[in-house]
Amino acid sequence: MTTRSSFAIDVPASLLARARAGDPAAFEQLYRWFERPVFTLALRICGSRNEADEILQETMLKLWSGIGSFRGDGGSPFWGWLRQVAVNEALQRLRRERRLSLELGGVETDDIAEDHAPPPPAAADAVLLQRALGELPAATRSVLWLYHAEGYTHEEIAAAVERSVSFSKSQLARGTRRLRALLQVTEPAAAHIDRKEQAHA
Repeated sequence: MTTRSSFAIDVPASLLARARAGDPAAFEQLYRWFERPVFTLALRICGSRNEADEILQETMLKLWSGIGSFRGDGGSPFWGWLRQVAVNEALQRLRRERRLSLELGGVETDDIAEDHAPPPPAAADAVLLQRALGELPAATRSVLWLYHAEGYTHEEIAAAVERSVSFSKSQLARGTRRLRALLQVTEPAAAHIDRKEQAHA
């Protein structure tokens, strides 16, 4: 099953054209559509509502100033471009505060078998999920969220966090197992994170 990002909103070309022309109403519409996905992503990666608010504002400022740079080359959707802006903002904040460091001793080898199972069903409870994610190192939390909720590949995650593909795989395996333990689930689950419930956290 392919993960569908909460950012995956089809934006009409006419609305993008208005936004590029500086139409405030068009920007307001884009803000309303993407406010929740940006805030949720920032919250899950950084673990703080205050930081998520700040990342939301920074992301929307970059949308305002940089929408002219979006061309949709190769058929890439607008939402994918905006999501990458939000991811970059969140990860840059972690780097500035030295939280996106190698908390696990710098292990970047495939010493742990990759865990393809999705997070446990208890992860559908947004409050429990946020509490459990808060117990994880920032790098592990970022990999988990980008992989399971946003559908990033290990290659994309490695590029985003500036580590190797092996590092992404190792963090995913460790993080998924730790998340199950924190949520007191012993068996691999069959259901993906319910992002709709998370969105109302």
